Amino acid sequence: MKRLPGSIIFTIFLFFTLPVHAGQMRVFVSIAPQKYFMLKIGGSHITASVMVGTGDNPATYEPSPSQMTALAGARAYFAIGVPFESAWLPRIAAANPAIKIIHTEQGIEKKPINRKGSAVNVKGQMPDPHIWLSPPLVMLQARTIAVALADFDPEHASQYLANFRAFIDEITATDAAISIRLAPLPRPAVFLTFHPSWGYFADAYGLEQVSIEADGKSPKPAALGRLIEFAKKKKIKTILVQPQFSTRAATIIAKAINGKVITADPLAYDWQNNLIKFSNAIAGAAR
Repeated sequence: MKRLPGSIIFTIFLFFTLPVHAGQMRVFVSIAPQKYFMLKIGGSHITASVMVGTGDNPATYEPSPSQMTALAGARAYFAIGVPFESAWLPRIAAANPAIKIIHTEQGIEKKPINRKGSAVNVKGQMPDPHIWLSPPLVMLQARTIAVALADFDPEHASQYLANFRAFIDEITATDAAISIRLAPLPRPAVFLTFHPSWGYFADAYGLEQVSIEADGKSPKPAALGRLIEFAKKKKIKTILVQPQFSTRAATIIAKAINGKVITADPLAYDWQNNLIKFSNAIAGAAR
C-alpha cells in the first residue's frame, strides 16, 4: 500500500491559517462510511447526517422532503461520487445557496467497474464509485476532509490535524491487518460477488473480482450457467452479496456448486471492522 507522504500532512498544516468560523458544524454526507471518516477527523466539533439509509441503493436514491429541509441548515455537503449525486447535488445547492459542496473524490482517478472474468456480456463501461473501500484511497479522502474542516473552522484546526494523523495511523493498521489476512492466498485470488463493489479493494491486495450481475441486472440463464461453470473451475465455494441487491442469482449458483452465500455490505458504517470482516470472507472464498 502507498503511504501518505509527509508533504501531504505538511500541506494540510498550511491550510490551518484561515479566518475564524466558530461553532459546531452541521454537515451532510452521501453514505455511512463517509460519516465514519467525518467523525474520525471532525470529532465533537461536527454533526454529520447520512443521506442514503440502511438498505437503500446509492444509484437510485432520492432524498426525502425532511432531508431536503434539514439541508437548508447545513454548512457543507461532502460528496463522494455515488450515482445519485449527479442529479441531486445541483438541487441541493439551489435549495441552499450558502452550502459548500466538497468533493472528497477529488484527485482520485476512477476506473471503469472491473468485471474481469465475468460470464456476463457487458456493454460499455461506467466509472467505479466505490473508492471508500480502498485504504490508500481513503487516505486521500481524509486529506480532503481535513483541509475542508480547517477551512470552515480554523479555531479547531489543530484538533482536526491531530485527528487526521490518528486516522491515518488507523488506516495504516487496517491495511496491515488485511494484508496479513490475505497473504496466504495465491495471486491473483478470485472472488465472486453479485455486484462489483470491491474493485478498488481487489486492486489494493492483488485480488480479482468477478461479478454476477451486469449493469445492475441479474444474468440470464445462459450467463448463469457460465458463471456456475466458472465457479466450479476456480473451486469457489462462497458467493458474496450485499443487502441492496437481490440474492436470487447468487443463491442459485451457491446451490449448484454446493457452496454458500455470505452478505458483505460495502455501505456499512464501521469502516475499519467492515473491511477486516470482508477480508476474512475473501480469505475463505477466494482460491
